[in-house]
Parts: sequence; structure tokens; C-alpha cells
Amino acid sequence: MYFYPEAATPGCTTEACDFRDSLSSLQSSGYEVLGISPDAPEKLANFTGDFNLTFPLLSDEDHAVALAYGAWGEKLVDGEIVEGLVRSTVVVDPEGNVSLAQYQVKAQGHVAALRESLAV
Repeated sequence: MYFYPEAATPGCTTEACDFRDSLSSLQSSGYEVLGISPDAPEKLANFTGDFNLTFPLLSDEDHAVALAYGAWGEKLVDGEIVEGLVRSTVVVDPEGNVSLAQYQVKAQGHVAALRESLAV
């Protein structure tokens, strides 16, 4: 699952489209992709449709899931420390254990680096 700050923004769109374009190789290696953000379900539905995203986007408006996986906290935005969603990816194995966690990732190139880490 990957956590992203806001649907339809430039970085989040780049990352979502990279996951969409890599979905078949990830799935053929046994991985499923879930995108999670604090956006409302309606905004996620529009984002999915606008960019033909072919994996589920989940709304985490109260940040409970992001908090549980360490993807909510302080981050640097335009030179200022703010609290919010930290762009992250967490891989959970079939037994429910976290097998890989990456925080403060960059949208551009993240999926390619993740695929390399997963040997996909």
C-alpha cells in the first residue's frame, strides 16, 4: 500500500500513474496495490476516473490507517515543518507482517525504485 498526500496534485498523479503502469508486473509477482490518502471518497472516485487508475484508492480522512503505519507526522513542506501525510509505501506479507516500509519517498521514480527493492 502506498500513502500519498492529495489526489490529483502533480506528484501524486505521477506516482499513481506509475503504479498503474507497473500494476501487471507487480501483480504477476504476487503484489496488490492500494493507494491511501486523506481525500474524501468522491475526490478519489474522480481521480480514479480521470487517470484510468486500475487499483483501489482508499479514503483515510481521520488518518487512522496512516497513523497505524507511521505515514502521518511531521514533514518539511516549502521549508516549513508541518504535520500531514508522509509519502510512504508499506509492503505487507500474506501473514500481515510489514516486510518493507519506505518513508519520505519522492513521487518521481519511486515505483521504479520500489520494483527494484522487491526484485520485480
